[in-house]
Amino acid sequence: MKMRLRFALLLAAILGAMAASGFAQLPQFNHVFVVLEENHNYSSVIGSRSMPYLNSLVGQYGLATQYYANTHPSIGNYFMLTTGQIITNNDSFHGTVKADNVVRHLLAAGKTWKAYEEDLPYAGYLSPDVGNYARRHCPLSFLSDVINSSMQILNLVPFTQFAADLASGSFPDYSFITPNLCNDAHDCSLATADSWLQTNIDPLIQSASFQNGDLLVILFDEAATDNTNGGGRVAWVAISPRFSKKSYKSATLYQHQNALRLMMEGIGLTSFPGKAKSAANMAEFFHP
Repeated sequence: MKMRLRFALLLAAILGAMAASGFAQLPQFNHVFVVLEENHNYSSVIGSRSMPYLNSLVGQYGLATQYYANTHPSIGNYFMLTTGQIITNNDSFHGTVKADNVVRHLLAAGKTWKAYEEDLPYAGYLSPDVGNYARRHCPLSFLSDVINSSMQILNLVPFTQFAADLASGSFPDYSFITPNLCNDAHDCSLATADSWLQTNIDPLIQSASFQNGDLLVILFDEAATDNTNGGGRVAWVAISPRFSKKSYKSATLYQHQNALRLMMEGIGLTSFPGKAKSAANMAEFFHP
């Protein structure tokens, strides 16, 4: 009897320590989606009149009030979100990344993925920027696991495919979504980005499939005028109608490696690239 009691106390202590450190158990999401916005400070986004739609989501779901990008400029943050490493801070980078990455782990676990890129001319396009499409905002297009595979490269698709996949209920396990340089607030206003989210992403949130157990993360890659913790304080919002704690706010310090860990572990992966290996999983935002 005493041994059982000691075991129970030990187990409770371990679970408590895990929860406190950010390694509590995550719910299992059916699909995960991430949308990247660009180059604005937290204070310009959260609570501002510029993004009423995004702030309406904050009022219902989860907000990380101390979330920081890792570096400047953009490309290093995009790589941290997909490889757990900065890789490069050269926005003109056009090399091949052989480092461990999210696609490698997805494929090893039998999971599916797509990168939905607004203004991408056609599936598998790897040539230089065209129109408002910026390749540096599509980190998956640099990964050797993608560009060296005739099958995987076709998972780099124009954003027009998103509405079709929503209508047919054929989303992959993991979706990386990049608006173009105007609609991500890089070249245009936050109001433009907010309108794009409401037009293109709200139909996903309202869909029966998403309501039944999916996760969407909307975040900014880096701050505009802040270097705190490398890339400055930015907005990060997690939306899961089934699993989100209502109107939850956390003051825990998180960065892009935490978001990467959350999205991977949230669809059942058990191994992670780079800094995601030791990153807390952000489970505090969700109930079982």
